[in-house]
Amino acid sequence: MYVALWPGNVYPLGSHWDGKGTNFALFSENATAVELCLFDKNDQETRIKLTEVNNFVWHGYLPGIGPGQRYGFRVHGPWEPHKGHRFNANKVLIDPYAKAIDGVLRGSGAEVFAYSWEAKDSEKDLVFSELDDAHLVPKSVVIDQSFDWEGDQLLRTPWHETIIYETHVKGFTKLHPDIPEELRGTYSAIAHPAAIEHLQRLGITALELMPVHHFLALPGYLTDKGLTNYWGYDSINYFAPFSGYSSSGSLGQQVTEFKKMVKALHRAGIEVILDVVYNHTGEGNHLGPSLSLRGIDNTVYYRLIDDDKRLYMDFTGCGNSLYVRHPQVLKLIMDSLRYWVTEMHVDGFRFDLAAALARELFEVNSLAAFFDIIHQDPVLADVKLIAEPWDLGEGGYQVGQFPVLWSEWNGRYRDTVRDFWRGADETLGDFAYCFTGSPDLYSLNGRRPNASINFVTAHDGFTLNDLVSYNEKHNEANGENNCDGDVHNRSWNCGVEGETDDPEILNLRERLRRNFLATLMLSQGIPMLLGGDEMGRTQKGNNNTYCQDNELSWFDWNLNQDNEDLVNFTRELIYFRRQHPVFRRRKWFQGRPIHGKGVSDIAWFNPDGTEMTDEQWNIGYAKAIAVYLDGNQLASPGSRGERISDDSFLMFFNAHSETIEFNLPTDFGLHKCDWSLVIDTKEARFIQEENIYTGNHAVPVVGRSLVLLRRLD
Repeated sequence: MYVALWPGNVYPLGSHWDGKGTNFALFSENATAVELCLFDKNDQETRIKLTEVNNFVWHGYLPGIGPGQRYGFRVHGPWEPHKGHRFNANKVLIDPYAKAIDGVLRGSGAEVFAYSWEAKDSEKDLVFSELDDAHLVPKSVVIDQSFDWEGDQLLRTPWHETIIYETHVKGFTKLHPDIPEELRGTYSAIAHPAAIEHLQRLGITALELMPVHHFLALPGYLTDKGLTNYWGYDSINYFAPFSGYSSSGSLGQQVTEFKKMVKALHRAGIEVILDVVYNHTGEGNHLGPSLSLRGIDNTVYYRLIDDDKRLYMDFTGCGNSLYVRHPQVLKLIMDSLRYWVTEMHVDGFRFDLAAALARELFEVNSLAAFFDIIHQDPVLADVKLIAEPWDLGEGGYQVGQFPVLWSEWNGRYRDTVRDFWRGADETLGDFAYCFTGSPDLYSLNGRRPNASINFVTAHDGFTLNDLVSYNEKHNEANGENNCDGDVHNRSWNCGVEGETDDPEILNLRERLRRNFLATLMLSQGIPMLLGGDEMGRTQKGNNNTYCQDNELSWFDWNLNQDNEDLVNFTRELIYFRRQHPVFRRRKWFQGRPIHGKGVSDIAWFNPDGTEMTDEQWNIGYAKAIAVYLDGNQLASPGSRGERISDDSFLMFFNAHSETIEFNLPTDFGLHKCDWSLVIDTKEARFIQEENIYTGNHAVPVVGRSLVLLRRLD
């Protein structure tokens, strides 16, 4: 077909429809020519050479081209792998700024590689491929970005009031019996009243979605085994929502459907946080396919080995690392983040392997340009920013090292709480730090308890049910002879590996699940609940279900009585946390008398009721401790300056296997007070106000359980 090409504009990058036509703009610093390729509904291609180039941006405007138009780019340039250049115009490339992507990878896969598969293994990535892949690859799509938000805005829930629920779009809804089958596993399913009702009844305030940036299932390694890229931690574009989660179509409909989901969640008072993967892409290492950035300008977008640019630096374990030091790569990331906030109304982000984004040269640098730009950005500095504070490179474990404005997945909290409840030695001190928000990690650089995202389980690892049911991982279904997944799980099966009908073991497992949930929700910091843990979801001991798009990963909504009880316990526990500010303080405990009073805001006690000494914290075999939280000593006023106060509480933790009787502390006159029982994790239900303890009463705490008392004034 004949298409008139106008010069167009350098900005914005990607495709932009103005109501009369579409501007196309692509950055490539080393390209020698760029062709825009339009595809009709029959996949017939029309190539248009972009003759305008300014500041390395190749651009043009096509009148009459509008929403739904599928397109791609063919980028010409040198084929010099040893210098890092891997241009091959036989490959149709995805626009890195495309707002929608249509189609999946088809065929054997050889065509989507810029090199020839027929060459010798040691040289194959050096040999130029003559194969054309236009008929096999997904296409970028021009969209209409208009949408009636009906006044919707970011919720901006205060951090100290936030409770996060991590889940997967498909896994959460695929088997939900109250959602129409044609919607299950999609954005529309998340927006369905049945899904939202579950979240609202639980009391969570933020939904953290595993990756929704568009990703692909590459032919080969996984597909040959009947598996797929289920988790999606291999983005191929940072603007387009994954079309596989759309029930309405992939020619822009997925964008509208995502926006409707966000609007529905916001109406329910639930924020949306996206798990984003800006540290690497799905193009892999030097043997990976050429789908987008590699073919557009490999040396710009990826970190290459200095003395052999044929090869890639890999701090992620996924074959490549984005070259975040390059201004265009930083721009790509920042433009993507702003787009998801301003156009898609997302409330925050969890950055996968965030340490990789802070590597200026080789070391992780908390003063990296990536952080500077976010901190100066008026849009991004005001949303929730969560780091997974590590990567797989040397020196990559950076828990506690991120700058102000950032919260972090507290990996030490996860490890310590797991160790404590399985009865490991020498955990009391670390447990106390973690319970109080990990001030040893986060208080020294000006951050508050909200810097600690507390979690016991996450998508990566055992579910809560499996944490108390398996000593070892069982990942045979992944097809890697159980060699994948972390072997350091800090789990305990309570005596039998996997499923059992032994009532004593089942009771112990149920008690431990309640211990973990209660510890999580009553700790200072921000709790993150792994979706499904509240209902006893199991992955049969698989701690790495990244490739399992099946019942192993999907939520089973048919609950037995024990799991129904766990849902109710979790819901009441979350409600209790939200009602009591003493468990979600905005400032750190001071551990000393406040405002001239004789009572500390927090105090730790031995089971005999005496206050802990420095020496006792170091007793390796001690696994029982009590803590007093004074609700009259909250240091922070409300948002309008009002005084905030709460009840006062005593908590008893017993990680020994036998029952221990705790004496009410004599310090501060606590033994003279009356106390009501609120939680005893040996019980399946949330107790609330039964059993009054006073004076010389001893409080029996059975082995491996937690008891919470409320002071009656």
